[in-house]
Amino acid sequence: MVARNFRSPRHRGEIDLIGWDGEILCFIEVKTRRERGIVPAEMAVDEAKRSLLRATARDYLRRMKSQPMVRFDVISVYFHSENGVPEITLFKNAFPMS
Repeated sequence: MVARNFRSPRHRGEIDLIGWDGEILCFIEVKTRRERGIVPAEMAVDEAKRSLLRATARDYLRRMKSQPMVRFDVISVYFHSENGVPEITLFKNAFPMS
């Protein structure tokens, strides 16, 4: 991980985590819920949220000397009250840059 809660001065959103997976720079959105509902946590990353994440990622990339390959991932975390063990699922390449 190279950044947490990255905020751009040009956009109102933030990127939860930014890290490398080999040569790919990953922008990661984390969605946490107490229980599973009808709509899964990862579905909260709708088109409006994806657009905001893309714009914020572009601002982050502008600061870099070279432009790496990038990927957007989503992590869903459910904290189940009965056993206290979180259920974590990684959705790699959840949506494209464009």
